Amino acid sequence: MYWNRLSDRLKETYGGKVYKLSLSSGCSCPNRDGTLGSRGCIFCDGAGAFAEAGDISAQLRAAKRRVAAKAGAHPRYIAYFQSFTNTYAPVEVLEPLYTAALAPEDVVALSIATRPDCLPEDIVALLRRCSARKPVWVELGLQTIHPATAQLIRRGYPLPVFDRAVERLKAAGLTVVVHQILGLPGETPEQMVETTRYIGRSGADGIKFHLLHVLRGTDLEQLWRAGQCPVLSLEEYIAVLERCVRALPRQVVIHRLTGDGAKRDLLAPLWSGDKKRVMNAIHAAFLRDDVEQGSDALPMPEQELHL
Repeated sequence: MYWNRLSDRLKETYGGKVYKLSLSSGCSCPNRDGTLGSRGCIFCDGAGAFAEAGDISAQLRAAKRRVAAKAGAHPRYIAYFQSFTNTYAPVEVLEPLYTAALAPEDVVALSIATRPDCLPEDIVALLRRCSARKPVWVELGLQTIHPATAQLIRRGYPLPVFDRAVERLKAAGLTVVVHQILGLPGETPEQMVETTRYIGRSGADGIKFHLLHVLRGTDLEQLWRAGQCPVLSLEEYIAVLERCVRALPRQVVIHRLTGDGAKRDLLAPLWSGDKKRVMNAIHAAFLRDDVEQGSDALPMPEQELHL
């Protein structure tokens, strides 16, 4: 049994556990500010929409307090701009935020979640400058490679935009992490595996797998209540996840095996609200089925992979 776990790679690099600190950049999203739409992707609940960036140092201190009980004596951190599109602002707005996030000695890397269609040249140049100080990860919300699904979820950009973004980010020496959602409406397990294969061959350094979950107040809730969006059982999710991991080249780092929404707003599947149970079930299944990352992968082009 083997999968290329982020936690293992971080321990090898930094000598211990590294904790993510979620920060707000105050950025909007072209799917919500009227550029592409105003309702967001169908699974997005808009929680904390466009929160003020505020003082990054204060945000870091608050985030450190939240993990203090488990972080130990000399913890290390990744500063993580997580919600919405964190490159969707002018350089003069973003540069001070990124710089402040990188400043503390105990912050070892910067992670920035964004969209492939929100990476103009000056922003990529900014990210390159930041990476001269500490590693920079750029997380891209792809979710699927299938056009019909992308249209249904209102992703808002075609697949070649993703391809070009990965190429440009890698050329700038940045680490690329790609998000995929398993269980999107209408997709078969075979289609989900196709998306994983594509990500594995795209040049991406890492992947985050997410379970599609239905949150209160989203457009996805309406589809679910109308019976047009069945959700995966835990057993179904693990079965397709195993296939995806086997199809993923061994070099690609797995940053996440599942994702969960806020319990107060979670409508389905309710099993996903018990994260400890879910992770225990995934690990037990991987051991039982001797899951080996890359055992079903296609040959991968030569490339340099980063944390």
